[in-house]
Amino acid sequence: MPGKIADASVVAALAFQEPDAEKAASWLEDGELYAPALLAYELVSVATKKIRRFPEKRGVLMQGLACALAMDFRWTEPDHADVLAIALATGLSAYDASYVSLARSLDAELVSFDKALLAAAKKLAR
Repeated sequence: MPGKIADASVVAALAFQEPDAEKAASWLEDGELYAPALLAYELVSVATKKIRRFPEKRGVLMQGLACALAMDFRWTEPDHADVLAIALATGLSAYDASYVSLARSLDAELVSFDKALLAAAKKLAR
């Protein structure tokens, strides 16, 4: 099975039962999942924002975060020099460039709801 790199937009949609949760789940069902450690911090950030906005949902949101962090990811760090090169070449943030770098180095599929991220990754694949 091919590997997949899922960014925070996909994992958060699933973890926090956002409107695209079913689509996110379908993207993640086949293949090994890889992620940079950055993903965990991004998910915590999403949870923090959601809990501040909806404090009455704290328990459910914390449970969603715990489930996301317990997913069977192969935590893998991208090459930081490559991340920098990708960020400079595409205008992506270093955070987003991390996902692109990891997908390229592992020859894995990048899945994201972020159209700009996917477009930059596609541009680099040519």
